[in-house]
Amino acid sequence: MINLYATQIQSISLHRIGNKSKAEPIFLSKEHFNPDGETSGLLKEFFLKPFREKEENYYRLTHEVDVEFNEVYKLVSEMFEKPEKSHELSLNLTKHLYDQSNHPHIKSGEIYITYLTDILLDNEKTDAIGIFKSELKQDFLQFAESGANLDLLLQKGININKLDKGCLIFNVNKSDGYKVLSVDSNRYDAKYWVEHFLGLNALEDDNFYTKNYLKFCQNFAKDVVLPAEDKKQEVMFMNRAVNHFAKNDAFEETNFLNEVMENPELIPEFKHYKTEKGPKYSIEDVSSFDIANKAVSDTRKKIKNIIQLDTNVQIKMDFINPESAEKFVEKGWDEERQMYYYLLYFNKEQKS
Repeated sequence: MINLYATQIQSISLHRIGNKSKAEPIFLSKEHFNPDGETSGLLKEFFLKPFREKEENYYRLTHEVDVEFNEVYKLVSEMFEKPEKSHELSLNLTKHLYDQSNHPHIKSGEIYITYLTDILLDNEKTDAIGIFKSELKQDFLQFAESGANLDLLLQKGININKLDKGCLIFNVNKSDGYKVLSVDSNRYDAKYWVEHFLGLNALEDDNFYTKNYLKFCQNFAKDVVLPAEDKKQEVMFMNRAVNHFAKNDAFEETNFLNEVMENPELIPEFKHYKTEKGPKYSIEDVSSFDIANKAVSDTRKKIKNIIQLDTNVQIKMDFINPESAEKFVEKGWDEERQMYYYLLYFNKEQKS
């Protein structure tokens, strides 16, 4: 869990890079940028807001040989050891990013390299290196008084409500490639930022396993439970699965299956499906781990507990306890109409 509200910007270095394949130039500032109080506050919000709003999917810096050969890893490691050299090292980070900017689709932009302090990560205070890039320019109007008239000027600038690219490299887990968060709003060059520049791989921690196991369960429900039973049971299976994760601190697969799988005949199907599909979610050999509550909450928000009928009727099953559906929703078959039906029980209609 990350808390960025008390974070302070200790230093900022500003540079600009073009597209190297188009021979566009690189501009490296000679010194740190020193913002005033108001500007510093706006920049902090510009840099950090996307990470407060985004699901926490952590990465680590890697290299096919050894992480020591990862250029970003080498430079941020020295920056953490010698913060006073942060501007000098920011020049090399920017040059490294410029060297990766050799695809025609990559846009020029401004680079902000920051040293951040007072970050709370898993309730521990730490520092971080923030690397951000703004690419897309927007038109805006500026006004100026000219004698007895008011003039209007059309100018271009960046929208400080939307960060194009950014990463936070936290000063933890150095030997494993640090702990990293990344955002990229512009997906036209997905490999450029995450793979070519940073060299990131997903960090296989408790959050990773919790999130991926629940994603795996969602697909099992869709591919196996739905065809074998019906939409109601697909929805109920996912409700039971998420609730099992929500009320336990640790996951153990045998206990999970015994509690969640109402139809025992589907347990062998689940194990076979895991053997076949598990590698896609990196859980093929995973049967126990500590549960990350944030990942459970994020998954619950994304699950659509809706039964869509071919008569243009939707039934939304918004239950915290899956047992409620068994009491209030019944499925049956009408011989006269030759159609299925759902029977819903309630005490009174609620006002919207």
